[in-house]
Amino acid sequence: MSQLSAPEPILTEAQPPRLVPPPRKPAPHWPKRALIALGVSAALALVVFGGMRVYRRVRAANAPEIPVAKVQRGDITLAITAKGELRGGNPETLAAPLTGGSEMHITALKKTGEPVKKGDVVAQFDTTEQEFKLKEAQADLAEAEQHLIQAQAQRDADQEEDRYALLKAQADVKLAELDVRKNPLLSTIAAEQNDLALQAARDHLAQVKQNVANRQATGNAGIAIQQAAREKAESQAETARQNIESMTLRAGRSGYVAVDRNTNTNFFFTGMSMPLFQIGDAVQPGMVVAEIPDLNTWDIAANIGELDRGHLAVGDKVAITVIAVPNHPFQGHVKELGGTTGPFWDRHFECTIALDDPSPLLRPGMSVQLVVSTDAIRQALWVPAQALFESDGRTFVYLRSGKTFTQKNITLVRRNETRAVISGLNEGQVVALANPLEMAKKKATDTNPLKTIGR
Repeated sequence: MSQLSAPEPILTEAQPPRLVPPPRKPAPHWPKRALIALGVSAALALVVFGGMRVYRRVRAANAPEIPVAKVQRGDITLAITAKGELRGGNPETLAAPLTGGSEMHITALKKTGEPVKKGDVVAQFDTTEQEFKLKEAQADLAEAEQHLIQAQAQRDADQEEDRYALLKAQADVKLAELDVRKNPLLSTIAAEQNDLALQAARDHLAQVKQNVANRQATGNAGIAIQQAAREKAESQAETARQNIESMTLRAGRSGYVAVDRNTNTNFFFTGMSMPLFQIGDAVQPGMVVAEIPDLNTWDIAANIGELDRGHLAVGDKVAITVIAVPNHPFQGHVKELGGTTGPFWDRHFECTIALDDPSPLLRPGMSVQLVVSTDAIRQALWVPAQALFESDGRTFVYLRSGKTFTQKNITLVRRNETRAVISGLNEGQVVALANPLEMAKKKATDTNPLKTIGR
């Protein structure tokens, strides 16, 4: 068998060594690093710039929109506007009768604006209770009359009995006197007996006379008592009849019915509108249920704000617009200024305005718009009334300064519900119509539900 063996190395001539070049120095890296740092900085700047833009947009979106107005100068007339209700002048009032303090219920009632003639039934109340009282009084009257008849009969019987007793006592005295005349002929004992009998007869006669007087007085007193009971029953029956008659309210003149508002309630809150009386309502005695206005004269009842109280005077001209007759302007004048009423946050006073040119188209209860023109002011500096604010006895506005608002004290010259004549500002300046601080707080609360939950 042959064996494989490794080949023998081939001998060659020695080669000269190769020359290796020296290693090269690495190039510096700072330009590359600078470029990277510059890129990172630019990216951060872009992020910050974008964030600021987003923040400004969000802040602008959340910023409250504050209504503003400019300070203006010009000739203005501080007209006073109000709402009122048309009613006839010198109305005839129909009130619930005074029936002893118990409330009554309406069983029949005319509607507002319904025409009536003199004597027509306007309202009717439930007479069940008064009818019961009438029947009860009539029964008491009949019973009192029977008791009176009985007392008179008893007195007559007692008088006859007393007359007989009196005649008998007088006869006994006469007989005793005749017996006494026989005393001279009789013994001493018999004579004394006759004297004693005469004295007893006389005493009995005196007692009978006293009894007759007493029984006569007693009989007369009994009759007087029964007569008083009968008169009382008659009075109660007559009162019940009058109450029944008065519980039917009739018109005393021809015209239109104006039903009053029902104020017979156990609760009341500010701004509550009382309904008109209607069938079935309970009415207290003395409450006015309806009116029959005098159609020859018309009045308007209006409530005017307390701020305008000092700007009105009796006789001021009033422009009147009746809502139901819009194309027919009316004129009137201030007739009467009443007292101030209402809570401290909504004070007003009652004002009566007379209509100068009435029309057959008018009806009681119609709503009207009133415009009372007061003195005109020339070249006045004014702002809307809602731009004024008051605190600690001073009057101020929120004046716009750049993008913010600052308080600015002003002097109030004249004011009504819509405009205010002022001094202390310049024409063209911008003022806020709402409190910027309160609006900002409200906006922050609306946009942060956690604050609302925490409250």
